[in-house]
Amino acid sequence: MSGKPTDLENTGKLGFGLMRLPKKLLSIDIEQTKQMVDLFMEAGFTYFDTAHVYLGSEEAIRQALVERYPRDSYTIATKLFAMSAFSESSAKKQFDTSLRRMNLDYIDYYLLHCLMDNNYKKYERYHLWDYAAKLKADGLIRHYGFSFHSGPKLLDRLLTEHPEVDFVQLQLNYADWENKNVTSRENYEVARRHGKKIVVMEPVKGGALANPPKEVRKLFAEYAPEMSPASWAIRFAASLDGILTVLSGMSNIDQMKDNLSYMKHFQPLNETERDIIHQAQRIIGSSKTIPCTACRYCMKGCPKQVPIADIFSVMNQRIGSGQLQQSMEQYQALTATGSKASDCIGCGQCENVCPQHIAIIQQLKHCVLTFENTDESYLPFPDRFPEQI
Repeated sequence: MSGKPTDLENTGKLGFGLMRLPKKLLSIDIEQTKQMVDLFMEAGFTYFDTAHVYLGSEEAIRQALVERYPRDSYTIATKLFAMSAFSESSAKKQFDTSLRRMNLDYIDYYLLHCLMDNNYKKYERYHLWDYAAKLKADGLIRHYGFSFHSGPKLLDRLLTEHPEVDFVQLQLNYADWENKNVTSRENYEVARRHGKKIVVMEPVKGGALANPPKEVRKLFAEYAPEMSPASWAIRFAASLDGILTVLSGMSNIDQMKDNLSYMKHFQPLNETERDIIHQAQRIIGSSKTIPCTACRYCMKGCPKQVPIADIFSVMNQRIGSGQLQQSMEQYQALTATGSKASDCIGCGQCENVCPQHIAIIQQLKHCVLTFENTDESYLPFPDRFPEQI
């Protein structure tokens, strides 16, 4: 791979997403993370993606990467999340905190994090666009952009008002390509119209496309039995024009090895493979599984500490694989010592921060009916949400 790693054209098509690092008990497994970093670097890739709000991630990458490799051999992306700040000054302090956590003098790629219709004005009110531009002018960041979880109209507006941004981070995967809530294709086309490079997030949809419906797995295996389902998802995103890198949130060494097996010598999808992806899109379009990517933003502010993402994972196992008894046992084990779906009070904070725009409250009702009560006339929190399912 030629060129400096900080060049927009030379990061490599695979990026290491640091949101879902391996765990050892309740902490990040630093030793396994070091091994994953070594494999990634040996394969010639350079892009590491973390965020101020990824618990323990910035400290982990300092130990696994920064303290072990020359600074000019890798690139770091991290993010500023205005929604976790209570003032303009506290929002801006996130940058200094990130530098300190990682023991860095500068950041290669800095992002305003998770912009949506219900929060983008806060970034304006706190003057964070100007702040990022000043950091770049001062040499404290090399490139800046934003990660985005809304529709094409807002994206077009932001890129029109801020043409100076170097790149944009979008959720692009074949399952969401025509999803009316995620609008992957439309957002991609807006970004390219503005001439922006794109960092891809959620190419495997939070792991869902590593284990797609049976019909999709069969479709892939008939063409290339040696290729993992995840490889189809990541290669789909990496085959698009204008892609800076595709982030994969790898959680163990096996996932890293699998990704490197087909991305080290990346080949774009051929015509036959594109047709197979189109068939997979048609199959998934009829799926009734919950489009949760397990980002867990919904859970951080839940007043009842409902394990929403974990409940949805169990529900998807039931819907997608037909594992009725197994899913019931998993739900009972999951909620034995904690909150259940029926503990939801319908406050709506989860839906306000969900990047996938899932009707979480309504989906939790389905989970209550499925796992907690066989009487279909029963509804949780009926006073505030009396409508029938």
